[in-house]
Amino acid sequence: MESSTKPWSGGDKNGNLSFFSGLGLAVLSSVFIGSSFIIKKVSLLRLSRKGALRAGAGGFGYLRDWMWWLGFLTMGIGELANFAAYTVAPASLVTPLGALSVLVSAVLASKFLKETLNTLGKLGCLLCILGSVVLIIHSPKEQEVASVADLVSKLHNTYFLNYVIIVVLVTIIIIFYVGPRYGSRHVMVYITLCSSIGSLTVMACKGLGLSIGEIVSNPSDLSYWAACLFFLTVAVCIFVQMNYLNKALDLFNTSVVTPVYYVMFTSLVIVASAILFNEWGNMRLEDILGSICGFLTVIVAIFMLQGYRKDNCQKQSLLRNGKSEYTGVFYT
Repeated sequence: MESSTKPWSGGDKNGNLSFFSGLGLAVLSSVFIGSSFIIKKVSLLRLSRKGALRAGAGGFGYLRDWMWWLGFLTMGIGELANFAAYTVAPASLVTPLGALSVLVSAVLASKFLKETLNTLGKLGCLLCILGSVVLIIHSPKEQEVASVADLVSKLHNTYFLNYVIIVVLVTIIIIFYVGPRYGSRHVMVYITLCSSIGSLTVMACKGLGLSIGEIVSNPSDLSYWAACLFFLTVAVCIFVQMNYLNKALDLFNTSVVTPVYYVMFTSLVIVASAILFNEWGNMRLEDILGSICGFLTVIVAIFMLQGYRKDNCQKQSLLRNGKSEYTGVFYT
């Protein structure tokens, strides 16, 4: 089947440059984002020791702590690099490479949070890298949207509209009903909210990057309006993600929040991207299978990172207030 899209790789030097630029930006983003998890966790722990109202209980004392803002700035730099990567590379390549942030956070957590990994946990780090390499080799090499007008037409896709409606409904239910009742006991509650909203953030980021590029090269009223709409969407989604990710980090251990968030977030981004951009539409069967195997390898790796930690094996509490015990994915 002929593709009307512009190639990312092959004989096109500009395509190769775009692909590897996106790859480099995605790796850089993972380093900054992985570091930001630890910096913000250290800030939240310091505030907790001082007796401040915890973020998980609705407190916002972290907004007055310079270290939390350092973590916020670090995450901001990482997200900017991530945004740039999304504008020049497929989402199904950029998003799974977020697994590298798990490696960064695992190394830094062992240094600053005393969360030691045993041998099998370190093996998980190696598998994480190998899975990422497989993903890079088999990832889509074509851009599926060439203009803002093309993107706007794709936004009318009934399947994508249904996906957006489901995300909005899930978000409302968690914020007003599930979160207040079960959010402090089950790590999946706030992670589900952050991941579903995050998938829309990624789609909006790709749209914003495309709109900005079109404004620079060939401005039109549509590109200006689209840029404003996508920017507003990104800002709102990031605000919601930041708020509830803070709650999850405050209530649960970093070694649990980070891998579970990665799996949920990446899975939903791949689903949303497949629906909206059809990034997998022109891939060969072996590349699809390779991408799936690479992603599954990374999933196994990041759960090894948290499942074989020494304190998990000893069934120690992962909550700093000492009231909860770890029982797999859930806390009781």
